[in-house]
Amino acid sequence: VQLVESGGGLVQPGGSLRLSCAASGVIFSSINMGWFRQAPGKEREFVGFINWSGINTVYGDSVKGRFTISRDNAKNTMYLQMNSLKPEDTAVYYCAASQMFSSSQYQYRFWGRGTQVTVSS
Repeated sequence: VQLVESGGGLVQPGGSLRLSCAASGVIFSSINMGWFRQAPGKEREFVGFINWSGINTVYGDSVKGRFTISRDNAKNTMYLQMNSLKPEDTAVYYCAASQMFSSSQYQYRFWGRGTQVTVSS
């Protein structure tokens, strides 16, 4: 299984970014997907996850109402739309795949290498 994130970069506070996570080597429509992030010197944090069909999503408290997760199973791709970005959103963002529907990073077996998001003026 290979997961590749893209779309990171530098954005001003209040701006938006859309991250993508392209999957290969797996039946994408059968697995649940999550986003996590890790800022320097901090623990990896749960951002949100989406179930295999795309019907159910759950978000971490720090991003609720600002971030939206979606997926396109025909394209084997998951997305993270990030709006109203804040400096504290600065982190490396990772996508991950799991058979479980969970907010725990320990339930995710497959991980991408991450993409850097920096929110700064």
